Amino acid sequence: MKYDREEKQILDALANGRMRLSAPSEKEIAAIKNAADRTFRKNRRVTVRLYDHDFAGIQKKAMEMGIPYQTLISGLIHRYVEGDIRIKTE
Repeated sequence: MKYDREEKQILDALANGRMRLSAPSEKEIAAIKNAADRTFRKNRRVTVRLYDHDFAGIQKKAMEMGIPYQTLISGLIHRYVEGDIRIKTE
């Protein structure tokens, strides 16, 4: 894994005892769990029509990745909305 300068400094400080990790508090754990629950809760059902060959391709890709095809489609949409995937424009 490639680390940037700040990450290398943190790892070095941990290795040399200049920094210690502390366990999160119960309040922090509850906040993290709450954020995770909100992040992964899907609350909208959508119907989409696809071409047969596109659907077959999605199913094949999902099978190769070892995930359900619905998860692949949802993940692709999420990545597009977050800006991780961009459509090429001329």
